[in-house]
Amino acid sequence: MTKVISTESEQIHTMDANQIAHYKRKLQYEIDSWDLTQAIQQKENIVVIDARSAEAYKREHIPGAVNFSYKTINKDSAQSRLNYDTLYVTYCDGIGCNASTKGALKLAELGYKVKELIGGIDWWKRDQYPTNLESLQNIGPNNSCGCD
Repeated sequence: MTKVISTESEQIHTMDANQIAHYKRKLQYEIDSWDLTQAIQQKENIVVIDARSAEAYKREHIPGAVNFSYKTINKDSAQSRLNYDTLYVTYCDGIGCNASTKGALKLAELGYKVKELIGGIDWWKRDQYPTNLESLQNIGPNNSCGCD
């Protein structure tokens, strides 16, 4: 631990190097909806990956996202679709779903640059960002996780 003395208030504040390192690592590998939108608008070399099932992707997805279910990510499928110079951002349904984490892990193990969208499509919508919806005519309520 490092102690820092504030000259204004003369209070002693303690900095924990492990805590600081934790938050720096977290920011390296996670992104929120606002930062993702900014990166897309600034035309950064970024691709958004919906790591859920094809059915969940068809129901609703982030505009411009590609569907690449974590279950299908392997060396061959990744090499045919991805390149190492691009930053990939994975997402899934949200907090109760770990498809984006599983997808991000597989991509990282294969050597790709990857971040995970905090809160998935759920927080994306809560932040009032748009989604692409297929026709809702014949689709009933969905209570299942898209990570199947």
